[in-house]
Amino acid sequence: MNYLAHLYFAKPTADSHFGNLLGDFGGHRHVAQLSEPVKNALNNHYLVDKFTDAHPVVKEAKQYFSPARRRFAGVAIDVVFDHFLITHWQQFSEQPLSDFKRNSFGLLNQRLAHMPPRMQRVVTSITKHDWFKDYETINGVGTALDNIANRIRFANQFAGAAQDIKRHYYQLDEAFLAFFPQLITHVTEFNAEKI
Repeated sequence: MNYLAHLYFAKPTADSHFGNLLGDFGGHRHVAQLSEPVKNALNNHYLVDKFTDAHPVVKEAKQYFSPARRRFAGVAIDVVFDHFLITHWQQFSEQPLSDFKRNSFGLLNQRLAHMPPRMQRVVTSITKHDWFKDYETINGVGTALDNIANRIRFANQFAGAAQDIKRHYYQLDEAFLAFFPQLITHVTEFNAEKI
């Protein structure tokens, strides 16, 4: 899952928001200096990723991407699933998305000084420019994925992934709706943050 989904599964605390995103920024390398609540939140991040990567619906959804892009299909699914979470937000949260984003951005900024440098840069950009606004449209998702393709350190054919998403939009939407409630149940039952 991508940034919005990880924040969705965070508790309403600064430590939880920090830990639930830290997994995308070399989380385990920083464990020694983390507080227990941040470590638990980091464990929650990895719980979400492990369940997602192993889920048959997610594995099947990778087939919607062209062979040239399939190597990075997991990345594309992470981002487009944030799009579908936004699309179906009211189904999964009683809090308006605008309120959720404002609260989450405020909590993340409370821990900015404790974040690794790259995480500081990304979180500053997320909160300043509201990346999730871009995820509301497939064109915005496509731009995000093309930016990721440009950052990959070797030649690849990942750019243009939005074409595959547009071609299989309804199947990917159905995949998300089949998968996400199961992820919610899994996270709730495991209770990694013990709150």
